[in-house]
Amino acid sequence: MSSSEVSPRESGTLAAAAASRGPWKTAGAVGLVGAGAAVGVDLVTLHWSLGILAGPASIGLFLFFLVGGAGAALTKKGGDHRLRRWSAEHPWQAAGAPAAALAVTNAVTQYVFSSDGIFASIFTGLWHAAILYAIVGVVSSVVGARKRSGG
Repeated sequence: MSSSEVSPRESGTLAAAAASRGPWKTAGAVGLVGAGAAVGVDLVTLHWSLGILAGPASIGLFLFFLVGGAGAALTKKGGDHRLRRWSAEHPWQAAGAPAAALAVTNAVTQYVFSSDGIFASIFTGLWHAAILYAIVGVVSSVVGARKRSGG
């Protein structure tokens, strides 16, 4: 499957399918532990505010999509071999699905749980997603290069 054979719409579908191969149960557990630890730190440091859940929820979502997205790149078994090959050949497109999901969920979470307005919430969601995109993209690139070289 070369890039010329795949339309942008199909590319998005392939990216979502590639992300679905991730260890999402483990990602959920890591996200909950991270969010719980952040709530604990806020409570211990007496960081009380109306938006006490906004920061921990943001951390939990970031960890959830980080572990799930990077785990999808690291998964060596199961699934369609053509999908694994496509995600190894297109690491940045594969990283786009978890980043887009984080951007949306984080923006909504920030808007609901914090006193931020809609534009500040969207900006927060976007810059968190950009960081996630970079991390998952680099991990996917390295894993894809190792798979292509036979390592």
